Amino acid sequence: MHESSFPIGYSVRVTDWLTVDQRRRVMQAVKGKDTGPELTVRRIVHRLGYRYRLHSKGLPGRPDLVFGPRKKVIFVHGCFWHAHNCRYGRMPESRQEYWVPKLIGNMERDKANVAKLEAMGWKVLTVWECEVKKTAELVDRINDFLADQPRPRETEQ
Repeated sequence: MHESSFPIGYSVRVTDWLTVDQRRRVMQAVKGKDTGPELTVRRIVHRLGYRYRLHSKGLPGRPDLVFGPRKKVIFVHGCFWHAHNCRYGRMPESRQEYWVPKLIGNMERDKANVAKLEAMGWKVLTVWECEVKKTAELVDRINDFLADQPRPRETEQ
């Protein structure tokens, strides 16, 4: 098959059912703030009685939730965009020359931001998109992170 037999906007290797322009519009619509997982984490934190600031510009990485007096922050990461090692964080099959450096760059920037925050005396919790579905575990994890004194764990007998 020759390249000229493909519709305009498609490459020879078609792994997508959208044209280049359609895919561009879809990708531009991806939000960086107020995502579903972030809103879920915010509701959990609020229900636990904690108050926070959003996306503080003065901190490295602009954490999603900032607990100033506690010097604690929470990042809510999408598994795909931050290359989490789960089924949602898999590498795309198409355009790997674009995606591999982009996702590796995201991971390196995340590590650098966490290191900068910790050097400034902040404690950091990263919540992954795939973890949001396990609400009871997430509530415990967030509460343990934000509590001044960690809760004692129940011992198994």
